[in-house]
Amino acid sequence: MSDTPDFSGLGGGADQQAFDIVRDVVSWYNTQLAAERRSPVPDEERVEELKAGRQTALDDQARLEAADPQETARIAAAYAARLKELKES
Repeated sequence: MSDTPDFSGLGGGADQQAFDIVRDVVSWYNTQLAAERRSPVPDEERVEELKAGRQTALDDQARLEAADPQETARIAAAYAARLKELKES
């Protein structure tokens, strides 16, 4: 069984799928930020890295609003790979 998400059976089309995968990456960053901030001695460098990664994802999520189908597909593919990478780290 592959760890790569299969979006083929989901409704909502490519636009919704792209939005959902970017949202999942944003959620990953939010979870990691919360955990880091709750630690006894938060690593401020990691907090800044997480915030930057989350902001990039939020910016890309906003770009999806006006993206053409090719850009939407590119963003979806990049974020599917990114989410897999984040979950494996």
